[in-house]
Amino acid sequence: MPIYNKLVRDHIPEIIENTGKQCSTRVLAHNEYFKELKKKSLEELEEYMNAEFNEEAIEELADLLEVIHALSKYHGATIEQVEEIRLQKAKERGGFSEKIFLIEVE
Repeated sequence: MPIYNKLVRDHIPEIIENTGKQCSTRVLAHNEYFKELKKKSLEELEEYMNAEFNEEAIEELADLLEVIHALSKYHGATIEQVEEIRLQKAKERGGFSEKIFLIEVE
């Protein structure tokens, strides 16, 4: 039986059981949850980095966004608040659409 020891989406145990398999789970404590969310964000980012096709990349971005939603909630913010901050930073510092690569500063 494979051992995963990782945070999974809420319906994964039900999906596994619907295939006729059994799984064991537990609910994480608050501090464990935060640690596992951070690990999950790296896992999803790595999967995005390894995606070879646009469709696969977009799916991985959606997974990463789901983790960002959970992290914002963990920190006591809504995704709308995070988006407000993103927009303010974009207004003040710009985004990344101009593809500027900083080489050095003297």
